[in-house]
Amino acid sequence: MNRFAAGSVALLLMITPAVAQQSSKILSNVPGQSVTVTDWYKQNVYDASNSKIGDVRDILLSSDGKVSAVIVGVGGFLGMGEKDVAVPFDAIKHTTRDGKVYLTMDATKDQLKAALGMRYDRNATTWMPDTGNGNRTGTSPKSSTGK
Repeated sequence: MNRFAAGSVALLLMITPAVAQQSSKILSNVPGQSVTVTDWYKQNVYDASNSKIGDVRDILLSSDGKVSAVIVGVGGFLGMGEKDVAVPFDAIKHTTRDGKVYLTMDATKDQLKAALGMRYDRNATTWMPDTGNGNRTGTSPKSSTGK
């Protein structure tokens, strides 16, 4: 019985650090000032005069997990002639208006339309400059329709 108890204590002492180490990767609450991806993804983007200039198509993360860029779809009608452009994450301001998410940029629709278009390359699984005619030639990673 003493051997069993001693063996159990030794085993418990060996696994306790491993269990403690694993649990340190689980949060007990959400960091302050956090916002959800749904506050950004597929949301409209407006200019300073409250005109819609595009919508968020994708959010890009750096290798350390921080948001590095946002892909904004601009122009077109019903998905035709629309192109995707990359903007720095900090170029878009996140606010709440009438209880709803409201994203704004200090840019005009014409400035975004004139910017270099991006396309999603499914083989490379990354966004690349669109050297074609400026229309969407790929599709967003989560979309099969290009929307």
